Amino acid sequence: MKEFSLNGKWELLKEGKGEVIPVSVPGCVHTDLLAAGKIDAPFYRDNEEKLMWIGETDWLYRREFDFPAELKEKDKVLLRCEGLDTLTTIYINGQEIGRTDNMYRFWEFDVKDIIKSGKNLIEIYFHAPLPYLRKKDEEFYLPAWSVGDHRLHSGGWLRKQPSNFGWDWGPKLVTSGIWRDIKILAYDVARINDIHILQDHSKEGVVELEINTTLDRMETGKLTLKYDLSYRGETIFKKEEKISGKKANVKFIVKNPQLWWPNGLGDQPLYHLQVELSKDEKLLDFEEKRIGLRTLKLVTEDDEWGQSFKFAINGVDFFAKGANWIPADTFVSRLTAEDYRHLLEDAAKANMNMIRVWGGGIYEDDVFYEICDELGLCVWQDFMFACGTYPSFDKDFMENVRIEAIQNVKRIRHHACVALWCGNNEIEQGIAADEWDAEKVKMSWDDYKKLFDKLLPEVVQKFDPERDYWPGSPHSPKGDREDFYNPNWGDVHVWDVWHGKKPFEWYRNCNHRFISEFGFQSFPEPRTVDSYTITDDRNITSYVMEHHQRSGIGNTTIIQYMLDWFRLPISFENVLWVSQILQGLGVKYAVEHWRRSMPRVMGALYWQLNDCWPVASWSSLDYYGRWKALHYMAKKFYAPLLISGVEDNKKGTVEIHITSDRLEEVQGDVNWSLTTVNGKEVDSGVVIVEITPGKNQLIETLDFADKVNEYGIRNLIVWLELKVDGKTVSDNYVFFARPKHMELSDPGITCGVKKAGNNKYCVDLTAERPALWTWLELKDIDARLSDNFFHLRPGKRVSVILEPEKELSLSEIKGKIIVRSLIDTYK
Repeated sequence: MKEFSLNGKWELLKEGKGEVIPVSVPGCVHTDLLAAGKIDAPFYRDNEEKLMWIGETDWLYRREFDFPAELKEKDKVLLRCEGLDTLTTIYINGQEIGRTDNMYRFWEFDVKDIIKSGKNLIEIYFHAPLPYLRKKDEEFYLPAWSVGDHRLHSGGWLRKQPSNFGWDWGPKLVTSGIWRDIKILAYDVARINDIHILQDHSKEGVVELEINTTLDRMETGKLTLKYDLSYRGETIFKKEEKISGKKANVKFIVKNPQLWWPNGLGDQPLYHLQVELSKDEKLLDFEEKRIGLRTLKLVTEDDEWGQSFKFAINGVDFFAKGANWIPADTFVSRLTAEDYRHLLEDAAKANMNMIRVWGGGIYEDDVFYEICDELGLCVWQDFMFACGTYPSFDKDFMENVRIEAIQNVKRIRHHACVALWCGNNEIEQGIAADEWDAEKVKMSWDDYKKLFDKLLPEVVQKFDPERDYWPGSPHSPKGDREDFYNPNWGDVHVWDVWHGKKPFEWYRNCNHRFISEFGFQSFPEPRTVDSYTITDDRNITSYVMEHHQRSGIGNTTIIQYMLDWFRLPISFENVLWVSQILQGLGVKYAVEHWRRSMPRVMGALYWQLNDCWPVASWSSLDYYGRWKALHYMAKKFYAPLLISGVEDNKKGTVEIHITSDRLEEVQGDVNWSLTTVNGKEVDSGVVIVEITPGKNQLIETLDFADKVNEYGIRNLIVWLELKVDGKTVSDNYVFFARPKHMELSDPGITCGVKKAGNNKYCVDLTAERPALWTWLELKDIDARLSDNFFHLRPGKRVSVILEPEKELSLSEIKGKIIVRSLIDTYK
């Protein structure tokens, strides 16, 4: 099979007439206009408001191409569009060849009799999405949350990225364009249509693989399929088989299989499968897939608390640690493999083992899942439905969704990382009801079930039977389905902190089985804020700063919690930094409690990992990939071995807990120290522990009642450290009072810098007195840091590896390094 790419140079015309703008495909109208200098940067200040007309406008993409005569002579010639966003009419040489209405599908059109050898003209007319949706509203209005606030429209009638119309973290920039590859396929005789790989792990020490191959054929007769499975270049299985029909099945045994494990639990070995189709020794087509051998199941079984919700890898239960993923750019067409790799590698570096691909975005690019396979990041995969109502009463809509679901299930099901298919985001959280009600944003359970209890699970069962399906997130599988916040079963979205304004300490009373959303906002760091503001904007109450805050309660809530915990910062920049410390502290409270609560609680996925534009949000990685304080803290509270403490102010005690995600028992030393806020040690101890795998252990309860009475709760800090084989694997702290009431002194930080490799530097830090949430940065340049927002205490040196984004000398590093801690934000 031959591919003729139509990527590259195209022309763009507003409403199909007037000025001709040279553009590049794949892309979208916004990025094309930006590249041509026709619009200002959409993310800068409030420029977004000037660009609303783009989603109200029709656009024409066109190009000429020379089609080779030898391809024209093939038996089959197809135009294949991997992604069109969204409503299009397609013409070749002036003749309409098809229409599209789903950005999540690939589309194929037979153009054998239309295309010519030599010059051809292809035109794709994009119909404006917003006028179309308003017209559909006149037929039947589909309500959704937050329309008229941070959403332009529910988008329910259109199979288009829901967050494209705006969200409480994203802009309202409604796109159109050829957002994925476009090509012409030309082939003779037959092609490979589908490969489905099934795994049987029922026999110990071996895995049986079953490969089902489906062909598209134009002629009868015998063809040959060749199978080759290899691991690290060594052939494991090889077979040649004749096929007369459209389907073939082959089974074989893999002995001594190298099993795939999530990040932190083991390695991620990947086998390479190649399938070739030929006739009379002439290659017709081939496909390659990388697969991991594993079982990965959602386990819901009755237990002492109700019913479990946990994942098991290769028969071993594990605590899911991770975050929710949103589209990594407002303009998803410009994302690169490098963009995906940076974000996902940073998730793995923070000891995450699961990413939830949220249902208001897109089914991600193939490279996303390939990287997750490599990194051991399990993927909770939503179907693309979120926070609104959908016309499941409409047969055409349902058939469109059915094809979308089949295509995407078949596309990504071979990936080892995919853990679960989930029907939607938050529709069971108060939207599904007895009857439709536009004013109250309700759709009927009868219509809900047609889509999420019937169509989607049937697709998964038929095309990916080895994976579990969950109808929605959150979902209560027992009792009253509208009881979506039941602590005894199912998954939940916990927003009592933030939306409910509960204190961070409230998390310690929350024992739901699996928390698939929770979180707290922060501002991005000053360097990111500088990218979208001018000097006069740099006050969090300015119009531009509030424009880059899409949660209606956002800035007010950040400041309210900030004043609960910290002294009022003395500058705009310090407000930004303290908001990040605050965010990290809140999420830390939650995760540490839930990890201590295993096996009752078996998963925590915070909202959210990443951003799609520079904004105040719940992310731990900002739009430019800069680590917020939360991400550095996540690296510690998601560590495979975690030491944590729980204080009881009334009793003057501190419980020491160790939580292990390891698969094997290890021995460790717990070192604890009680000091004043000025660093004077008043008590200390060491406990040798046998750390049980896959469990939480209460190691000891320390009684500090006398010391609390002597020094007072505002003057004490408990320091915790866990060592294994002499190396610190986890450290932590306990306060009896909130930091705003602790009388910190100038910490007297000493900073030394030395070379540590090619453009790498080791920064050694010590302090004469406790320095809480110490952070480093380089003036005017980004840098990667092995640790940040850590505590310094007397007698303990902290070493940080620093890698500037461009090559700098040792003297330049010393001249640019800035070291600050909490006290610098208010003194």
